[in-house]
Parts: sequence; structure tokens; C-alpha cells
Amino acid sequence: MQLYIGNKNYSSWSMRPWVLMTHFAIPFEEIRLTLSLAQDSDFKRRLARLAPSGKVPLLVDDGFAIWDSLAIVEYLAERFPEKPIWPRDVRQRARARSLCAEMHSGFASLREIWQMNIEASLQEVGARTLAESSALRGELGRIESMWLEALERSGGPFLMGGFGAVDAFYAPVCMRLRSYAPSLQGDMAAYVARVSAAPGVARWITEALDEHTFIEFEEPYRRAPM
Repeated sequence: MQLYIGNKNYSSWSMRPWVLMTHFAIPFEEIRLTLSLAQDSDFKRRLARLAPSGKVPLLVDDGFAIWDSLAIVEYLAERFPEKPIWPRDVRQRARARSLCAEMHSGFASLREIWQMNIEASLQEVGARTLAESSALRGELGRIESMWLEALERSGGPFLMGGFGAVDAFYAPVCMRLRSYAPSLQGDMAAYVARVSAAPGVARWITEALDEHTFIEFEEPYRRAPM
């Protein structure tokens, strides 16, 4: 299998299946492309030859393309049923899917205002934008209540007990919380630390920090390094 991804510093959508496959030791070839909005870019041309979405992440299994991070996770769960990607219990599995779907389709303000940027330290930006945006505050409140409820119900250390799809889906949120540094409750801060230390996530962070690639449209708060 080949997994097409964008830059690890910025590409939150790519992070989800990569982290999941790495965590569960599912073999794949990583094909990393430099993110671009230009329709004539190598990024757009290569992806368009494989799938109509023209976006990352994109999984290709023996010539068969699966696009969209949620579809990729479901495909992996069916291809590797022995891996506990989803909880075994039917209701817990439905709850995990609900949490993933909420992340997949919601939190527009968080995505727009706090773009993922793993190597950046943006605490001042975090404080300012949190004070300015009630929508951002509301979305962070929803994430906090969701995480604390899930951790209490499961007993941790991850949202459904063991690390799984739902934690991979919220890993990019953890990266944003690290970069923009809002004040977090103890249990919230501990969960962010545990996700960041999970093997697949830790490896993604290390490789993101090694990229040193500045993409202007992904950097609304910083000028290009001199």
C-alpha cells in the first residue's frame, strides 16, 4: 500500500491515517508531496492522476485508491480486522465513530484560526485569537467536555481505552493545543501529553520538526524565515 500525504508540519488530514498505520504496524510506503494550492503544481497533477479528489491523504492498495481520511480508516479496519482500530464492543464502536465523524465534519473555527503548525510556538496568537473568537472558545469547550467524558467512561489512558482511530483523529487537535498553548485542565493536558508520546504520533512530530519547509499559505501568523 502507498499512502500519499502532505507536509508533516502542516497536513492535519494526512496525519490521521499515517499515525494509525504506524501505530498498528500496518506496512505502507509513504509518498510525501509538498502542499500546494496551484492547479498546475506537481502536488495537484500527481494526485489527480490517482483520484478525483486531488487531495491528501490518499491510500492506494494494489492500484485501488481510497481518498478521505475517514474512508481510509474504515478500509484499514476491514482489511486488518485483527487490529483494534475500532473498539470491539458495538456501542463503544458507535461512540468512537460518532466522535470521529464530529471531528471530520465540524470545528470549522478551530481549523481556520488555529491551523496545524507543529514546529511553531504561537502562544501569544493563541491567547489573542481565543479572546477574539467566541466560536473558537465554544469549539474548544466542546472538545474539552468530549474528551473528559470519554476518558472518564473508558478509564483511559486514551479516549476509548487503548489507542485507536478516535485518538488518531484528534491527534492534530493535540498538535494545535501544543502550538497555541491555551490553558488546559490537568486531565486535558495529560491526555495531550499521552497522545504526543504515542509511538506513531511521536515519530510524526520528529519528522515534522525535521522538514524545515516554509509554505506561505499555511503560515498566516509568520513571515518566511530569513
